[in-house]
Amino acid sequence: MEEAIRESLLPESSKHEIEPSLIRLMYAGHFLARWGARMWEFSVALYMINSWPDSLLFTAIYGVVESASIAIFGPLIGSLVDRLTYLQVLRVWLLTRSLSFVVAGGSVTALLIYDDLKTTDFQIFMVLIVVTNLFGAVGVLSTLAGTILIEREWVVVMSNGEPPELLTKMNSVIRRIDLSCKLLAPVFTGFIISFISLRASAIIFSVWNIVSVLLEYWLLASVYNGVPSLSESDQRRNARVGGGNIAESSSILEESESSIGDETDDWKIQAMERLSVIPCFDSWIVYLKQEVALPGISLAILYFTVLSFGTLMTATLDWKGIPVYVISIARGVSALVGIGATVLYPVVHSRIFTVRTGLWSIWMQWSCLLVCVASIWVSSNFNSAWILMGGVAVSRLGLWMFDLAVMQLMQDLVPESDRCIVGGVQNSLQSMFDLLTYMMGIIISDPKDFGQLIILSFFLVTTAALMYTFYVYRIRLP
Repeated sequence: MEEAIRESLLPESSKHEIEPSLIRLMYAGHFLARWGARMWEFSVALYMINSWPDSLLFTAIYGVVESASIAIFGPLIGSLVDRLTYLQVLRVWLLTRSLSFVVAGGSVTALLIYDDLKTTDFQIFMVLIVVTNLFGAVGVLSTLAGTILIEREWVVVMSNGEPPELLTKMNSVIRRIDLSCKLLAPVFTGFIISFISLRASAIIFSVWNIVSVLLEYWLLASVYNGVPSLSESDQRRNARVGGGNIAESSSILEESESSIGDETDDWKIQAMERLSVIPCFDSWIVYLKQEVALPGISLAILYFTVLSFGTLMTATLDWKGIPVYVISIARGVSALVGIGATVLYPVVHSRIFTVRTGLWSIWMQWSCLLVCVASIWVSSNFNSAWILMGGVAVSRLGLWMFDLAVMQLMQDLVPESDRCIVGGVQNSLQSMFDLLTYMMGIIISDPKDFGQLIILSFFLVTTAALMYTFYVYRIRLP
């Protein structure tokens, strides 16, 4: 049934056999892009806590800036990806990301070299902190454009006309690449920090972004030029954009507007007109009208958590005395479990299909996180930290299978004209909940009170699991 729905939503196109070498080129380009992003994601928490020791404040503030940027501008990024040609998106994404991360890495390097600026010249110190926050956020925003382009658009277009198993396989490999980078990049960075210096890691990060950008562009441009279905999709996108704006191009939104077109519903039309001045309001309407909105919201709620090897948990483990290289190895083990999820997902999916795979996986994640809750009552900081890391690592099996299930639901059930828009809003929504995590980190900034954040996170995972369970019950699968 799910395969039939997917086929009805995908556009008709001529059959083109994709050369395996082109798929491998796409994987290679994606690997290079994700490696740099994962290096920054891991190390920025350590840069921030080094700038202001014994407090999660600067770490949380950076998280707020980054998450708020995606929450506010995520729908705009999705609309931009939808309106530009694939090659234009590719150029803007890679150039903006590279320049932004080079500037952010340079400002961090200055903070680490002149580590007494906080007392000798506080104004310069704050300028460098602001530059790091702003350009780091711009780099992450541009990375979002690339994520939407590859994961939400190219993978679906390239698998169109192929057996449904190809989409499942490509999704799994793309996620496996991301998690491999999440495993290896922090280990690489952690060993540099532990055995050379924090300063060296910032310099290497900046150099990486200068060196890798041209190779990434060549790899991904080669994929575009070698896969006819991508250029065909580009032509359809151009024709659609030329015919009107988002609201006009979206069949979902058109149905919404027609349903309130009666004279008795004039107040609804007026309300819509007033709300339409809100930036990206149309994008949110498109998202909320999708059948998969509830699973998307359930996935987004999982981002309101400290139970991951993110900046707040990394900074807390560092405060508890866990060596940086140990944290990086634990993060790598967590990613290794996630890679296992990408291997297991196609097997489970082939037996119980997408919706039930999501249900099984989110409750498995919930069960594993019970260990993290138990770590709060362990008196030894050292033992508590190890139990926490173990619980988080094992829970990644359920988390990443659920992520894959929701992503495939969106790929199967969202029309082509809405894919990029829905992808942008989904990332925006996830960042809103991520933003709330960092706001809680600012409110509860003492690492000794991290247990309160663990309890809140577990409650929200429970909420997400119940919401998805309600979705499954509502569609009443046989």
